Amino acid sequence: MIIVNLDVMMAKRKISLNELSKQTGITTTNLSILKTNKAKAIRFSTLEVICKALNCQPSDLLEYKGEDDGK
Repeated sequence: MIIVNLDVMMAKRKISLNELSKQTGITTTNLSILKTNKAKAIRFSTLEVICKALNCQPSDLLEYKGEDDGK
């Protein structure tokens, strides 16, 4: 399972969903889907603009949790 840690990075950067939406051009609805881990996929272009806005790496946003990780 791939976990999107968008909420964690947003908290670290002290940025709201609305502000991130303004900076990236991504709707708050789509950001919310990512933030709540309901997304089935993410485009590299979307990942790129989010990383640029949050000044982070893709690995800061995406995490792999296998079945035997106990989580």
